[in-house]
Amino acid sequence: MRTFEYKAPETIDEAVSLLKEAGGSARPLAGGTDLVVQLKERATRFPYPATIVSLDRVSELRGIDFSETDGLRLGAGATMTDVAGHPAVRERYAALAQGAGVVGSLQTMNMATIGGNVCNAAPSADTAPPLLVYEAEAVIVGPNGRRTLPIAEFFRGPGETALASDELLAELRLPLPPSGTGAAFQRNTPRKQMDIAVVGVAVALTLSGDTIERARVALGAVAPTPLRATAAEAALQGQTANEETFAKAAAAAVQDSSPISDLRASAEFRRHLVKVMTARLLAEAANRAKGSS
Repeated sequence: MRTFEYKAPETIDEAVSLLKEAGGSARPLAGGTDLVVQLKERATRFPYPATIVSLDRVSELRGIDFSETDGLRLGAGATMTDVAGHPAVRERYAALAQGAGVVGSLQTMNMATIGGNVCNAAPSADTAPPLLVYEAEAVIVGPNGRRTLPIAEFFRGPGETALASDELLAELRLPLPPSGTGAAFQRNTPRKQMDIAVVGVAVALTLSGDTIERARVALGAVAPTPLRATAAEAALQGQTANEETFAKAAAAAVQDSSPISDLRASAEFRRHLVKVMTARLLAEAANRAKGSS
């Protein structure tokens, strides 16, 4: 690991000023579970930083708030343990609680942050599919103020986001799910923990009786970025929530994906997992939706 200058601001504005002064040669540090590993391994996807801007003292990044009017607000510095264990997340955003709860060991969850997981922009990020089905928005802070971006537009490619070098992700906002909504997330890994997802799937269904009024399906680790499976969603819209409908939507989800073969799995196996997992999760989400009505 090379040497670098270490800064520890106490406010978001101070952190943004430090990033701007660095002129693109600084990297923000949250939990460190991704960045520290990248620094040790001399990752080549970004220039080695001259300055590390620690966000550990920026308390305004760590809050989690929920209201029946505005929905959920997640400070970018909230840890995975905080997110997965928050009562409102567990009750109203179950798929996100599931995703945040499997990012790694207990020690990793106590350090890793929701903002770091999103900003690392790994195609396999466990929180990305749930955030997509809940239609989260990213609140970004920079020298020119704040801007808001749909999470689907935040991911630009493997390791690439919509953030400029002098911007920070301040928080994520999730609208209140409609009444009668159920959601679920699952990932497939070679091992239960300390491994990267081969495939991740999240779904959210809003039912009126047995009719699907609204459907959201998102996939991870099967494309350059996490993505909404829009063909699968179209196959569900207005249909009866049953096994036949779920099977058709699962087949459509495969068409939405574009997996590669690597050391962890073949593209063919990933497509198989997308089909099986999507059908299974749709049934689970439908059961949850009926229970929430």
